[in-house]
Amino acid sequence: MGYVRGVNASSPGRIVLLTTSHRVAPGLLSWPAWQALHDADRVLCADGAHPQLPYLREAGVKVDEAAPTAEELVDACAGGHTVTVVATGEGEPQLTDGLARLAGSGRVQMPDLELLPASYDLPGARLLDLVQVMDRIRAECPWSSQQTHKGLAKYGIEEAYELVEAIEEGDRHELREELGDVLLQVVFHARIAEEGRPEDGSEPFSIDDVAGGIVTKLIHRHPHVFGDETATTPEEVKAHWLRTKAAEKQRTSVTEGVPLGQPGLALAAKLASRVRTAGLEVPIPQGEGVGYELLAMAARAEADGVDPEAALRAAARAYRDAIRAAEG
Repeated sequence: MGYVRGVNASSPGRIVLLTTSHRVAPGLLSWPAWQALHDADRVLCADGAHPQLPYLREAGVKVDEAAPTAEELVDACAGGHTVTVVATGEGEPQLTDGLARLAGSGRVQMPDLELLPASYDLPGARLLDLVQVMDRIRAECPWSSQQTHKGLAKYGIEEAYELVEAIEEGDRHELREELGDVLLQVVFHARIAEEGRPEDGSEPFSIDDVAGGIVTKLIHRHPHVFGDETATTPEEVKAHWLRTKAAEKQRTSVTEGVPLGQPGLALAAKLASRVRTAGLEVPIPQGEGVGYELLAMAARAEADGVDPEAALRAAARAYRDAIRAAEG
């Protein structure tokens, strides 16, 4: 419901502090915000370059560029007037602090004060900030501006291992931080990719292309969520995933797509998983040496539902603790 504008000489009036998110397209305001803007006796904004102003004026809202003090704003509301203040990105702390001091003094009849969020951040909105920050760093930082995909590759591996360690240690604070470091690698590589590689004809792509690609993949591989198929167990979900992935990749071997650069135990377990999932009968190669023994152990662990890489890391942490205990 909107409020009826009227003038009452004895009324202290009303102040509406309108806040907006820079992460939402300008002009996309809530209906109560538009009502407050149209019904106000005056609309003020201290920032003449505020991104909302062109859209407000286009909608017929007269906006005065002004930065009144708390006392001046209270005086402007006297007599029952309503003043709507379109807050700048900082949220007008000086003005709100001044209003609080006036209210606390007890010497001034204060107008009604309403904080009205006109637009809200959607989930994931802070990712836009990350993209903007990365764009500036790429342009202005002497080190970041020279980095390449190959040069950053080692950091991607390091950050992935640090993330795994945080998960296995159960440290949620570290988990949040390491997730951010991994996310940084994604955004950094995407920002580099925007520039393309004219020397070899590589087409540029952006973080939006990266996100769009994974969204399409997720929807396609979850027909039980976004389509007409059904799945009631994790096994059925995995079967859907593997069928759609096989149709997408059109691979001639179950070994395709298995990165050989991963740690040995993880590689052996992944190959064993592919063999088992495909229903193939492939005996473990026999040979001399610890390598073949580890291969057999990794395959056996995978068949038992154990991640051999994680199991070895857990044992290694126990060994580390024993070493520290021996050191006193």
